[in-house]
Amino acid sequence: MVGIAMPHRHTLALSVFIRTGSLHESRRDNGISHVVEHMAFKGTPTRNCQQINLAAEQLGADLNAYTDRDHTAYQIEGLADDLPTFVELLADIVLNGTFPEEELARERQVILHELTEVQEDPAAMAFQAFDRAAYGASHPAGRPIIGQRANIERFSRDELCTYVRRQYTACNTVVAVAGPLTATRWRALERQVAACFGAMPTGQPNTVAPALWAGGVRQHRLAGSSQTQVVIGFSAPTLADETRGGSVAADVLAATLLGEGMSSPLLDDIRERRGLAYYVACSADVQPLTGQFVIEAATGAKEASEYLGAVAQLLTRLAQDGPQDVDWARARKQLAVRALRHLEQPGRRLETAAQDLFTFGRLRDPHEVLARLQAVSPAEVQAVFQRLVASPAAVALAGHVPTRLREQAHTLWATA
Repeated sequence: MVGIAMPHRHTLALSVFIRTGSLHESRRDNGISHVVEHMAFKGTPTRNCQQINLAAEQLGADLNAYTDRDHTAYQIEGLADDLPTFVELLADIVLNGTFPEEELARERQVILHELTEVQEDPAAMAFQAFDRAAYGASHPAGRPIIGQRANIERFSRDELCTYVRRQYTACNTVVAVAGPLTATRWRALERQVAACFGAMPTGQPNTVAPALWAGGVRQHRLAGSSQTQVVIGFSAPTLADETRGGSVAADVLAATLLGEGMSSPLLDDIRERRGLAYYVACSADVQPLTGQFVIEAATGAKEASEYLGAVAQLLTRLAQDGPQDVDWARARKQLAVRALRHLEQPGRRLETAAQDLFTFGRLRDPHEVLARLQAVSPAEVQAVFQRLVASPAAVALAGHVPTRLREQAHTLWATA
């Protein structure tokens, strides 16, 4: 259990995190975590689907869930006085799903509609192609969270139940709450969580083989698209690397320096000076088991070639010359403000707490994390860019992909 006191808030957020997601799936099971998450809301021995929805909404609460690569989360947010009801409701959903056959037949169609929506979205397909280029098809990191159509159409009730029994165990579960927690409310919560979740089998930690970076160029053409979605990425440290003496701090600061804000080198060059894209961004996607330094943009098919060359020139310049003082100062301040803003967001704090427990077995002090980021030197950031330009990239092109663009991307990025 995790409790985060936020006494200034009037509402409270409760989440149940399960350490299981698409990374824990075999090729045959790809997509099953997402289907289970959908079906958890379709009935328990004491509530049907409509009663589950009404139980939250009649209290004015927001009830939701999502599936990620390394975890599945069930969430509810509402008034603090309704916390006992929230605990009982989430426990019922997570532990007592009956997965009725008739509901599975209906929800299967809903998920297939969701899949079609993803497959018709150039940006979504660019990131699917990027993950496949980064990690290959043999590792779960290279497969989509939503799964494959054939799997979604095939999954049976028995398969879902078997997956839940294997993956939804106590040692893979975190119950976390953030909001106006008084001492009395916390003690009552501890007793109720023990009563509601105490019968969960202990189980063994759900583990994943390391995802080895492959790199390469993949494309996904979509008829009717007028723009080219481009995702360029490189291997980055993971949170798990920090348990072995590594650090993600330099990559996080480098990504912020390169592409956060209109004055950043990436946006200033690509958007403000060249006019090559409306949307362009950079991030260090640092997860417990995967790490990616990613640059993404949507550009015109005629401008895509110039865009690829411009990004290559920009990274090369930063690798050779290092960051400018103005960018260095901006990035450090942006990270500090972002960290403080995250402290004000209960959902963000709960997810971070769950990742900390799953990865480190403890909660990290957010101010300690910020201090590590602020301690990174300009030389360390320059070293990140030097590593990037010397490393094979994963590149994905989606939407309207000009004929020779893949060859250019391979020449620029995938042969380092």
